[in-house]
Amino acid sequence: MQSEMAPDTMAPVELLRESKSSIEEIIARMLSIKKQGDPKSENRELLTQMFLNFINLRQANRAILAEEERVKTETELSKSPIDLTSLQLHNLMYEKSHYLKATTSSREFKSKYPNIDLISEQDFFNQAPEAIKSQTLSNDTSHDLMLKRLNFELHQRKELCKLRAELEQRKKCLLEANAERNKFLSSLPLHLKSLKKASLPVQNQLSLPDPKKLKYHALAELLPPPLYVIYSKFMAQKEAFEENIDIEVSGSLKDAQSYARIQAEQNPESSSDDEGKTQRKRPKKESSDEAGGLFRVHPLTLILHIYDDETPDPKSHQLLLLKFEYLLKLNAVCVGIDESLDGPEINILCNLFPDDAGLEPPHQSTKLILGDDHAFDERRTSRPYKWAQHLAGIEVLPEMSPFVTGKDTQNSDTASVSDHYNVQTVLRRIRSLKKS
Repeated sequence: MQSEMAPDTMAPVELLRESKSSIEEIIARMLSIKKQGDPKSENRELLTQMFLNFINLRQANRAILAEEERVKTETELSKSPIDLTSLQLHNLMYEKSHYLKATTSSREFKSKYPNIDLISEQDFFNQAPEAIKSQTLSNDTSHDLMLKRLNFELHQRKELCKLRAELEQRKKCLLEANAERNKFLSSLPLHLKSLKKASLPVQNQLSLPDPKKLKYHALAELLPPPLYVIYSKFMAQKEAFEENIDIEVSGSLKDAQSYARIQAEQNPESSSDDEGKTQRKRPKKESSDEAGGLFRVHPLTLILHIYDDETPDPKSHQLLLLKFEYLLKLNAVCVGIDESLDGPEINILCNLFPDDAGLEPPHQSTKLILGDDHAFDERRTSRPYKWAQHLAGIEVLPEMSPFVTGKDTQNSDTASVSDHYNVQTVLRRIRSLKKS
């Protein structure tokens, strides 16, 4: 029952198959002996053959395992070059994708040089230095030219930066010089003022006219007639009686000249117009005038400085500063205390003379212009007092004759018209009220 071939010369698989068949036959023979009741002497020989077949099975198993190990080893040895080749392939694919992305981004890249206002190629060849033109920056001719132009642009900008730094330094020096000159000019008025003050005795000795006085006289020629009358009266009072006052003409000379020129141009036209045209234009003019236009003042005003007449140096103590202004539309002179914080009710000018609070329009024409509500604007600190109209030479007639009202003009406490005209009386009353 044993195989004719030796186990060592058979292949492991064939040996395994042959041993399996022999074992199956032996087992079948042993079962048949047991069933048929044959003598059991043959079983020992069958067991020996079975053990030999088991040995062959183990030998075949070892040979198969050894072959498996050998095949695995050969497989591993063959797999290493394949893995290395696969890794190299993946690296190459990654490099390829990287190069493709870099190429795409380079092609889509938008540089700044197209927006740079470079000089033309002709100017580049004419103006660029040889050190820049002789360089070779690229094999591509157009690209090489562009790089050279960019280098020349950079060179020019560096030169401009140097020039800017030099100009900034020069500007700084000029500003410092201007600051020194401005400092000198700012101190110059003080020196001129001290020089002018020092020259006053010489001017008085030589009987030279006061420049400020000449300036005010020149401005006084542009004053409206009422303010000019007031100016002349106070100047006469000061020069004749050495009154402790100063009067100035304040305002815009340019506006006053413009107003005088307009008045000079309108006077011939108004004299040539007939009465019918004047009557037709009057309602239109009145309708266009607003409340603010009624209180329009002349560009020039009078500033009166009133000093204390009892101190040794009167001008060292100023009692009051009055401002005279002329209302063009209302033909009235208004007086107020300049820079006064007192309200209209407690102003010392109110009731300087009895029944003269400055709230009533001074004459009938003003009442007609203001209309039914002819009360003067109480918010104005400057008011048309009656004594101011008398000083300005504006005749103020009472609404009714004193003989009709039955008032005794001789025994009345109200000051007479001559008192209103008297500058000395006005100054005396103002000083008295201010000191009380």
